[in-house]
Amino acid sequence: MPLPAGTRMGPYEILAAIGAGGMGEVYRARDTKLKRDVALKVLPDAFAGDPERMARFQREAEVLASLNHPNIAQIYGVEERALVMELVEGDSPKGPLPFDETWRIASQMAVALEYAHDKGIVHRDLKPANVKITPEGVVKLLDFGLAKAFSARAAAPSADPENSPTLTMGATEVGAILGTAAYMPPEQAKGKTVDKRADIWAFGVVLYELLTGERLFKGEDAADTLAQVLTKQPEWEKAPAPARRLLRECLEKDPKQRLRDIGDAKRLLEEPPVGAGHARPLPWIAAGAIALGLAALAFVHFREQTPQPQTLQYTLAPPEKTRITDFAVSPDGRYVVMAGAQLWVRALDSLQAQALPGTDGATYPFWSPDSRYIGFFAQGKLKKIAVTGGPAQTLSDAPNGRGGTWNNEGVIVFATTNAGGFSRVPAAGGVPVQITKIDGGGFHRFPVFLPDGRRFLYLVTGGKETGIYLASLDAKENDAKENRRILPDEANPRYLPPTEGAKSGHLLFVRETTLMAQPVDPKSLEANGDVFPVAEQVSTGLGLVNNFSLFSISGNGMLIYQPAAGGGGFQHAWFDRAGKELGAVGGRVRSRGFALSPDGKRVVIERWANAQASSSDLWITDPEHGTESRLTFDGSVNQAPVWSPDGNRVVFASNRGGAINNLYQKVSNGGGQDETVLQSQENKYSADWSRDGRFIIFQPMNPKPSLWALPVTGDKKPIPLVQGQFGAWTGQLSPDGRWLAYLSDESGRNEVYVIPFSPEDAAAGKPIAGKWQISAAGGSQPRWRGDGKELFFVAPDRKLMSVEVKPNTASFERTTPQPLFELRVNLATLPQFVYRYAPAADGKRFLVSSEPDASIEAPPLTVVVNWLAAVKK
Repeated sequence: MPLPAGTRMGPYEILAAIGAGGMGEVYRARDTKLKRDVALKVLPDAFAGDPERMARFQREAEVLASLNHPNIAQIYGVEERALVMELVEGDSPKGPLPFDETWRIASQMAVALEYAHDKGIVHRDLKPANVKITPEGVVKLLDFGLAKAFSARAAAPSADPENSPTLTMGATEVGAILGTAAYMPPEQAKGKTVDKRADIWAFGVVLYELLTGERLFKGEDAADTLAQVLTKQPEWEKAPAPARRLLRECLEKDPKQRLRDIGDAKRLLEEPPVGAGHARPLPWIAAGAIALGLAALAFVHFREQTPQPQTLQYTLAPPEKTRITDFAVSPDGRYVVMAGAQLWVRALDSLQAQALPGTDGATYPFWSPDSRYIGFFAQGKLKKIAVTGGPAQTLSDAPNGRGGTWNNEGVIVFATTNAGGFSRVPAAGGVPVQITKIDGGGFHRFPVFLPDGRRFLYLVTGGKETGIYLASLDAKENDAKENRRILPDEANPRYLPPTEGAKSGHLLFVRETTLMAQPVDPKSLEANGDVFPVAEQVSTGLGLVNNFSLFSISGNGMLIYQPAAGGGGFQHAWFDRAGKELGAVGGRVRSRGFALSPDGKRVVIERWANAQASSSDLWITDPEHGTESRLTFDGSVNQAPVWSPDGNRVVFASNRGGAINNLYQKVSNGGGQDETVLQSQENKYSADWSRDGRFIIFQPMNPKPSLWALPVTGDKKPIPLVQGQFGAWTGQLSPDGRWLAYLSDESGRNEVYVIPFSPEDAAAGKPIAGKWQISAAGGSQPRWRGDGKELFFVAPDRKLMSVEVKPNTASFERTTPQPLFELRVNLATLPQFVYRYAPAADGKRFLVSSEPDASIEAPPLTVVVNWLAAVKK
């Protein structure tokens, strides 16, 4: 009897019936604990009333719950007499479908099956009804392994061959016929033991049905259908010619002759036969877009069959409502991974990108040399994830990662802002070992291995001898031949090996906003011709770090870049608490951070001198008088400005004279000289200045970010406030000087905390007297209201959050965070010393530095196949 809406099963409340079958009735339900909708499969009474079978079912369900893949509907657990599963919105596919659309669906089915088979789990009941396509285009396989979990006698056999789950012949042991008649293999129909080849058969049956629109085996009832499975040969001519070989290999009635691994089918699917996409190019061109599958095939065609190389160029849209901050094309040129709020992977012969769950906050993705894995940085860690999805694996600590590269021997070289130089770590994970040191200042960033897997190119920025350098894993520290500067340009490099018959490789980099190519000798990397332009107006990735441009190149020469968005620069503007814009402050400027004066009348802004931000200066904007005046005039990077409490001075960080950021100050009216505030060997940034003027809060970045207080008078010996094995950033003092709000990753992700501010106790080595976590699901950029009665921070979804604080209490008392409005900023790649908003003293307005065109979609990526041919012309 169907369960009415409102029925409770443990913490789950029935909302509506979804469907029913031999394995039970399925309902949409609300998880009242986790506040999410789930699917409940309520087991048949005959099954649920059998303790032995329920115990066996519980064991099987626990095994199935271990499956964690983006193309497999997750099983959450068993509750009373119901199975709790992921609720998948969408429809099952129905044929006939276009060839390329079928290809896309089948490819995702194959990677899901391969993942499960590798874990020793067989689906056993694969059919179109157990395949769902979400509104985002993601394929999800349902009821994975449930046929075995239910075993026999769950229900009487259905007369409907398309909906006869768990068919039985009266046995429960090995030999029982499990599955759906129209999709089960002959050995399963005979009651024999089955393995993963049963799924390969069903995969072939489903593929045939999607391509032709006809069921392969369609008897009048289940028995007649089973007879056809055992005897009937498919009508191969009804299937498109390019798919017939695969179908024959999947649909061999003898399992010994059948395709043995679904991974083999996957590779065939990912390499569409010649001609698969040639039937439909003209309508697509007429519509103004080029099919990505055609592009991949054209690339092969142009290289292998055309005497004179041709160039193909088309655009590739980022995922809907996603602003891409970085991307990388795979070495084999078949995929592109895009970083936004998470990672997305798009096969270049597919029309849609697939999200990779578990990659929130990912930055600077890079590929394994076999194009099977993606390395990335998130939550202060170096991680990797398979291109097919699944759980991400943490490889090592990597606070503030700044690029990585992976060689054929399983070595990853990566950069962080904390280490300064590069570290290496095994691709399987381990303790990183530093391999380069900073000599003469600067940071080492964005490494890329050369084809030999030993030498690598990288960027040195911020020091005396900036530019693109060459290094080697084998070279000695003072080996000038292997450790030397190649070009003086401050840019992230890429390298293309010589094409067939060519003598030169090409070093690619961006100069200003133009993508350039320098021909080089592949052995020595010495210049071997004149540098030449490849593409104009390449995006420099505003909101990212210095000297990073958005372009990537595959090993076979496919080039992808993002054109610069129109407008450019950041806009500073006032917003009320509801997010309504009240008025702009100045025009658009290329900038990274700013600070609002204590009286709210002036703004000091870091402005970049060029697109790469290789140098920047501080400017003060005075909206009341309509003036903008330059505060610093040094040819270095001057950043992280903080006002003195009386507004007469500005303290800031600068890398003048070397790579290390030291602290300086200058009077805010522009007079006098820059004065050194703190000079040491650690890279550091200014964070705050106490309202009584006694202390400057700053954050050293080595070896881990920490918070310190610098006395402005007296012996001026820095006092450690928060340090240890976890990072601590962006310290902000309450106006009364009692509390310090800051950011830490001690929980595994960035959260906002508050501790008492007692520099005297800290100097004496006394432990912190208390600590309160303010954010609950991630947070950054804490700021205080002028009277200290409200604390603000930014949530991961970019919402500005408000926390009311009770004043004059012995313990820190506050309310639950409440959202105000969404900031138009990119949090994933925001440096840990940069703020994008500042509250007015009364907390009624907020000055926000919004990203360029953050309210609209970013420009699509430009893909160029065989770009060298166009250059030569």
